Amino acid sequence: MSDKNAITRKTFLTQTSAAAAGVLLAPLFSNAAAPAAGKKIKVAVIGCGSVSGVYLPHLSKAEYVELVSTCDIKPDRAQKRASEFNVPNHYPHIDQLLAGAPFDLMVNLTNMQEHGRLNKQALMTGKHVWSEKPMANTYKEGRELLDLAISKGLRIWGAPAVVNSPQFAFMAQAINSGKLGKVAAAHAHYGHLGPTWSAFFYEKGGGSLPDLGVYNLATLSGLLGPVKNVIAMTSIVTDTRTVDDKGTIKVEGEDNAMVVMDHGNGILSHVQCGFNYFDPYGHEGKGQDRPTIAIWGTKGNMALVGYDWAPFGVDLAVSFTEKPVRYVEDPGTYVWQQGASVICEALATGKEPLINAEHALHVLEIIEAARESQASGKRIALKSTFKWPVVS
Repeated sequence: MSDKNAITRKTFLTQTSAAAAGVLLAPLFSNAAAPAAGKKIKVAVIGCGSVSGVYLPHLSKAEYVELVSTCDIKPDRAQKRASEFNVPNHYPHIDQLLAGAPFDLMVNLTNMQEHGRLNKQALMTGKHVWSEKPMANTYKEGRELLDLAISKGLRIWGAPAVVNSPQFAFMAQAINSGKLGKVAAAHAHYGHLGPTWSAFFYEKGGGSLPDLGVYNLATLSGLLGPVKNVIAMTSIVTDTRTVDDKGTIKVEGEDNAMVVMDHGNGILSHVQCGFNYFDPYGHEGKGQDRPTIAIWGTKGNMALVGYDWAPFGVDLAVSFTEKPVRYVEDPGTYVWQQGASVICEALATGKEPLINAEHALHVLEIIEAARESQASGKRIALKSTFKWPVVS
């Protein structure tokens, strides 16, 4: 490779940091005055199971967050979380939550099959919504939620928050600035032996795609652009599972998936995910120091080290004579559970976040298309899109 194409670690970090810092964020409240400085967003958390044990410690320390209420259909869980994090109110049902202490944003951490129904109920009563993935159970339902929010002057967002990581920004800038040349292909994977604490992961509406694959689908579409077509195969490898809340159950959601995506311009990517993957790093991925996402172009290639929900580096190779160099080893303030706190900052300051509801809906349509492709044996065209590039 000629000297004019060479790049040093210092130069690339400088270019990428400047570009990421220069992203123009549109005002969140285009027809309203900016919120007062120092404003805190009143937050209610519904769903006080395992995920709340990660969200609540983060939210309790977030600058723009005031935790107001917890809610769970198992009242003791709501009460326990409220006591643990000094939350003044707790409720056993969403009806009581919505009629109780006033709040601005509902953070939905319930079983994924309940997301669409509960998110709609919150929007109907004038609340903004941050929803764990997916924000609805079908693209049609999700689109209706977004339209409802818009009609009421509200906002809804859906996890994951992978676009917030500095590693994502670095990779996006490498692609957008041509450091990889013409991008051709990408691969991502994420899997483990499956959750044991709840049946909903394996029931209808669950599955490895909305639980695991969703991260990689969001990352690759965010980096390479909206997906035009999908072809996929899914399967059930383990017919029954024994889980804490229901004992032995029949598996209905896919626990193994291979998805090929066409991003246009000749770019193809592949995501594999499943609940039958032996992984020495386990469900939490602690100690994972290998790439889980790789992208290839005509002038270079790069790989995300660690999982996209917990990354700690990007290996970039742009020379035939040198080994790949690792960049962005520090995750900064990024953690996978920060989506709700980022949204609170956006609501408090009026600045648009990188997380985008249209992107979450696009990922949901990819999941639906993958399942349709498995059922029909056909290549499935997508209708949705989102603003791209995410980081310019």
